[in-house]
Amino acid sequence: MEKIGFIGLGIMGKPMALNLIKAGYSVSVLSTSKAVNVLTEAGAEACLTARELAQQSDTVITMLPDSPQVEQVVSGPDGVLAGIRPGALFIDMSTIAPATAKAIYQQMQEKSVEALDAPVSGGQVGAENAALSIMVGGTDKAFARALPVFQAMGKNIVHIGEPGAGQTAKACNQMIVGQTIQAVAEAFALALKAGVDLEKMREVLLGGFAQSRILDLHGKRMIDGNFAPGFKIKLHKKDLNIALHTGQELGVDLKGTTLAAAQMQTALAQEMGEMDHSALFLLLERGIGHTA
Repeated sequence: MEKIGFIGLGIMGKPMALNLIKAGYSVSVLSTSKAVNVLTEAGAEACLTARELAQQSDTVITMLPDSPQVEQVVSGPDGVLAGIRPGALFIDMSTIAPATAKAIYQQMQEKSVEALDAPVSGGQVGAENAALSIMVGGTDKAFARALPVFQAMGKNIVHIGEPGAGQTAKACNQMIVGQTIQAVAEAFALALKAGVDLEKMREVLLGGFAQSRILDLHGKRMIDGNFAPGFKIKLHKKDLNIALHTGQELGVDLKGTTLAAAQMQTALAQEMGEMDHSALFLLLERGIGHTA
């Protein structure tokens, strides 16, 4: 089996790496990670630098917050590029700009390394249950090699297309999720103001065309007031920025995404960035919202 180096042990990365260990893979992680003890106790090996980790890995996976962090880990001092071997495979499972994913693919090609962009959807629960949806950009050959690794972390695994296509698909996913959360939040705020029982309304709406996982899971969070982060508002705002920038590059006017991003910016101004993105409901409940 592939020896895997995994960089990025946050809310998503930690359970993903643990699932690789459970599947029987030999996993290396960075000793600087806050979660390193959890992984080493599960059987992972700790490395001091990304360069050292890459030198001893057949496949290197990154799961980091944004494009700059991925670029730093890949090409910074003692980074992945300095240690990765010809014939290895690099997989970035972060959510970053499609243009960054394409640039990293070219950098890896110059080192005779295949690269995939493979962002995920499914949140913390999906990561913990190895049930993530994984959207992949890259060559057929690299995808075929990576598929068993993906199957240890996810259920719905689709090769979208060429390098960067996975990140484009993820940007589209985040557009839909963000606008749907805003729609559910607005509907619940209206119902609450009108004195309608939110539990009963959610129950009946789940049986009709309004049914969605957002209404089901995030609607329940809104009713319960449970805004502990499964996916933080600040990260979703970052993802919508990626979508908006990509839209500008391609000449596509994304009005709904612009409004959802503005509402998230309002949440950040209210110091809600660490809360779950379902907390957009709180803005409406408190009478706070973006005004165009």
